[in-house]
Amino acid sequence: MQLLPIGEQGTTRAPDTATGGQITKGGVPVRPAAPHCFVLRGAHGKAIPRKWRQLSQLSLEASSVKQSALALLAMLWVSRIAAGQVASQAQDVLGAHNMYGRGCVACHPPHTGASADGGKPSDNGGNLALWGQDLTPLYGKTMTSGSNQQGGYSATLPASSAGGSPSGPGDGCFDLIACLSCHDGNIATRGMMRGTSVESVSVAGKTFHTPTLLGRNGSALGNYSNDHPMGPQANVSCGGPSSWDCTFNADGSISFSGPKARAFIADYFDVTAGDGPLNHLVKVAGSNASGGKVTSHSWVTCTTCHDQHNISTFVTSTGAAKKTHFFVRGWYDPGSSPNSNSAAQFCRTCHGDKSNEAHGLHVPTT
Repeated sequence: MQLLPIGEQGTTRAPDTATGGQITKGGVPVRPAAPHCFVLRGAHGKAIPRKWRQLSQLSLEASSVKQSALALLAMLWVSRIAAGQVASQAQDVLGAHNMYGRGCVACHPPHTGASADGGKPSDNGGNLALWGQDLTPLYGKTMTSGSNQQGGYSATLPASSAGGSPSGPGDGCFDLIACLSCHDGNIATRGMMRGTSVESVSVAGKTFHTPTLLGRNGSALGNYSNDHPMGPQANVSCGGPSSWDCTFNADGSISFSGPKARAFIADYFDVTAGDGPLNHLVKVAGSNASGGKVTSHSWVTCTTCHDQHNISTFVTSTGAAKKTHFFVRGWYDPGSSPNSNSAAQFCRTCHGDKSNEAHGLHVPTT
């Protein structure tokens, strides 16, 4: 099959003075073709019928569209692999904490505490926040998370759920023991948990579900050193080379008052206000100053970084709804684009020296 320009194989254009610009063949005018078109001829030089020419043209166009679409899909696939993806199902904001459809009562049975969820009855069970898991295996235990020059960040869990130890919901000690009653897997059993996240993560072509049991996560049983520091020794600081230019208030709360900290708020969101992570520190009055750095007595607990009641959406103090994953208390959408930085921004809430603003840059969050 040949593609031949108009004018070949005996078809000619006569001079304008002779025919007025008409196309002729053997001196007889013929219908002009569209500019820049081609006559499609078969292997023997015969013109292919018009309907077949049209079908051939459509086939060529369809092939071109298909090739372009495949190329686009390939580029999108490569960009997803390069960026890393977190996949979430369309679901209730409780996400995994909807507990297979049982909802709120799976953690907060309205009557009788842990026994209402098939757990072991215990003294004072369910007295705090109607908590429906057995806390007794964890009473009085000491756990060490993270690692530092002193060996880690130690936290001793309450010895009971009676009286003022812990004092109740919002108490950092209660947060620790309540979360570990499901998310330990070592001292406390896993209950209804399967031990991996509902959301999947894809990195470099590999898709997996992250471990959700701190004491049984594939390393040594009862190893909490590979978990982020938490507990009364996991304090935050202002000033110095590794912290934000912030200040502590009398009640243990934090104000982002310096120019770099204020710039970070403008580029991300106000992490000190509303439902922000620094507004969910366990606030303790008092601080220690050393070498230009002020370390607060306020400390990090589980619910500082995680909102156990919302897996997918975070709302800032100004009312802006932001995407999140893994119950993270902030704008946290890793892999939403190849240049996404919201996950890094969340970590910079405390680790100010790793921020763009600490390096004199203003980079909007994406």
